[in-house]
Amino acid sequence: MYVLGISCFFHDAAAALLRDGAVVAAAEEERFTRKKHDYEFPIHAIEYVLAAEGITADDLDYVAFFEKPFLKFERILMTSLQMFPRAVKVFREATLTWLLDKLWVSALIEERLGVPRDKILFSEHHLSHAASAFFCSPFDDAAILTVDGVGEWATATMGWARGTEIRLTREIRFPHSIGLLYSTFTAFLGFEVNEGEYKVMGMAPYGRPRYADKVRRLVRMFPDGSFALDMDYFAFHRSTTRPYSRKFLGLFGPPREPGDKFFTESSGYPSYFGPRPADFAEQARQNQYWADMAASIQAVTEELVLNMARAVRRETGLPRLCLAGGVGLNSVANWKILRQAGVDELYVHPAAGDSGGAVGAALYAYHALLGKPRAFVMEHAFWGAGYSEAEVRGFLDGEGIRYERLPEDRLLDRTVDALTAGQVIGWFQDRFEWGPRALGHRSIIADPRRADMKDIVNTKIKFREPYRPFAPSVLQERVHDYFDAPGVERQYPARFMLLVVDVKPSKYDTIPAVTHVDGTGRLQTVLRDGNPRYYDLIERFGQATGVPVILNTSYNLRGEPIVNTPAQAYATFRRSGMDALVLGDCFIRKEGTNA
Repeated sequence: MYVLGISCFFHDAAAALLRDGAVVAAAEEERFTRKKHDYEFPIHAIEYVLAAEGITADDLDYVAFFEKPFLKFERILMTSLQMFPRAVKVFREATLTWLLDKLWVSALIEERLGVPRDKILFSEHHLSHAASAFFCSPFDDAAILTVDGVGEWATATMGWARGTEIRLTREIRFPHSIGLLYSTFTAFLGFEVNEGEYKVMGMAPYGRPRYADKVRRLVRMFPDGSFALDMDYFAFHRSTTRPYSRKFLGLFGPPREPGDKFFTESSGYPSYFGPRPADFAEQARQNQYWADMAASIQAVTEELVLNMARAVRRETGLPRLCLAGGVGLNSVANWKILRQAGVDELYVHPAAGDSGGAVGAALYAYHALLGKPRAFVMEHAFWGAGYSEAEVRGFLDGEGIRYERLPEDRLLDRTVDALTAGQVIGWFQDRFEWGPRALGHRSIIADPRRADMKDIVNTKIKFREPYRPFAPSVLQERVHDYFDAPGVERQYPARFMLLVVDVKPSKYDTIPAVTHVDGTGRLQTVLRDGNPRYYDLIERFGQATGVPVILNTSYNLRGEPIVNTPAQAYATFRRSGMDALVLGDCFIRKEGTNA
């Protein structure tokens, strides 16, 4: 039986395909259109997942959509009418976009895919999130927590799951939302909402939560895990341009200008910012306020999520927790749940945001609606498009690009030699990752032992802010040599780069390029099963250096989606300062390097 899952029309549109209840392909639309966070109907992702299995839409038994559009439109309509006339612009824009296409999902699927309406099923937004985590987990039963901006009405849910049954017993409803609280501060700090939240998380360690008490004025937290925003401070429910109100600005001051350079005394002044300003100390002092604000909203967010996790643990009595929704990408909060909420095991779906709803909708339809038994665990995240060696070489030969095709041992040795020589490598292998993290198939890699490598990678390749951390990829069996993270090797989120843990102080000087300013690292534990070539590369690097850790960051330039095809990988390689590219079995170096 084939079930296609679809999510779209807010951000991160995606498609996923099940065969007899097991995921066989899943991808976000942005990887094909090259529009970051593309939210349109994911026709390219759909075409990919069908082609990956060698089927057409005629072979589909069901199509599952990740939410209920009429319920969502009801919420938008009701909220706009309640805030009339201040929300008249929201009402006008929502009415135009929803009445044109977003409401008529069944008709759109029937038109674009030719699937009859009696084969189209609908989940609810947070049920899709819950299903994406639980039905991909290895757990027979678990507590459930979903937290995001907003679905139809719900912004967070709590409940339990067992076998093929999911029960969401409580929910928080719009406009009270942890995701929208965090996004409000994302905008206030000068970043794009639904894009810059991870920048806030990266900025936070450069500050102290000096203003947490002020942030707490905006939200009340209750012992049962629930919370409520003071809506006098917010405008996201009535404005399309600004999420905070005048009262918010009266409390926190004017917002940060988006184009301003961010640096503090602890971050330093990266070379790609240009000449160091004469008033460096004054600008650094002003920027410290923004770092402290980031630390404050991060701290309060952690308190809210921990309160919910403790409550659902207490109410269900279940020691395992499944987490999804966009807030599930807050890797700092995830580790604190494991350490402080009484949770023994945590599963976070690797595409925890809206894109993951495509997998969740398909799995919910298969198990909960159709009653089919479970037989799948998402052990890895490599569900995107892959390219054969013939396709790789066909591209290179067609473009007249010089390369060496090497057997695996020599390929790994050549790559390790380049890394230890201080070179930055594009690493393109097999199928691309599902979700926002590059996990060793579409990665830029470097030597973590070099303190200057953080600035080198930012300067030569990523062209991004100096406070953004890079991830350490470490062999799973060696994780405790470098990280103070008891039990982390048992946790699936560590495989998906969804936990921020403490680096051992004795290892700060050993892996400085992947140790953040607060002594933490956004960890990726690497298993050979499911990721053999990347594992072997790290192992080979460890044999050469004594350090089985590699600096890993996503294979993209600032503002672009992660690369999909060999052509995109090569174009990004040429436009950046990367020294070499490993494209499948082919090693490509730039002129002027000794790679």
